[in-house]
Amino acid sequence: MNDEILTIKQVAEYLKVNERTIYKLASDEKIPAFKVGGSWRFQRSAIEEWIEQQTGRTAS
Repeated sequence: MNDEILTIKQVAEYLKVNERTIYKLASDEKIPAFKVGGSWRFQRSAIEEWIEQQTGRTAS
């Protein structure tokens, strides 16, 4: 399990989408995220799990 913490910019690069898209998903609670100070943060393992759920695959 990877407990690396990512920023909006890092998640956007990882998912190959605009930073605004990640901000909206986080604000709408559609992607696993939490705030530190006023900034969104993401646990890499939670993002990877979320991706699997979006694609309908299970972890192997």
